Amino acid sequence: MIFVITGPSGCGKSTLAGLVLHKVANLEFSVSHTTRIKRDSEEEGRDYYFVPGKEFEKMIKEKKFVEWAEVHGHCYGTSRKELEKKGALGDLLLDIDVQGAQQIKEKYKKAVFIFILPPSFAELKRRLQARGQESSASVQKRLDVAKKEIRHYSQFDFLVVNDNLDKAAAELESIVVSTRCRLKVRQKEVLPILRSFYEEKGGA
Repeated sequence: MIFVITGPSGCGKSTLAGLVLHKVANLEFSVSHTTRIKRDSEEEGRDYYFVPGKEFEKMIKEKKFVEWAEVHGHCYGTSRKELEKKGALGDLLLDIDVQGAQQIKEKYKKAVFIFILPPSFAELKRRLQARGQESSASVQKRLDVAKKEIRHYSQFDFLVVNDNLDKAAAELESIVVSTRCRLKVRQKEVLPILRSFYEEKGGA
């Protein structure tokens, strides 16, 4: 099962993804490729695969991405190899931008799509400014993009409002767990249980 979380920059989707990955078993994180520079707190292969622009372009031409997009001046993409490798280990969690989520939705109809919203525009602005990593112009650009991205919230299966981190993480975790309990997902698991009822000889 593929779980896709998305939302505007600053909504807290990466933090939420980290919390849920820590709590939910058999859930793998799909690491994206990006052309942006690695931040001090980030680790190659854990947060992103950091690649030069020319290498990213080559991967596009060779159709190695299942989705990719240019966001805030940098390119981000999910490789087909990453999806196949991590997907073989268990359920997969993708933390990607809205453009990428829409591309995944076209190709993976059975995936679960979750939109993360901040409690308000003012709070989103505060969070972006509190990072202290970007100029005022860059923050404003992210806010302008956010106004366009939130228009797509109704296209997703679930909506999580990140007004309280613990509450939002619990909601995201519940989406993953409840999806795993769907009849269609558990059909193979149920069949041997049902057979055991009819194969049992004798009885009370």
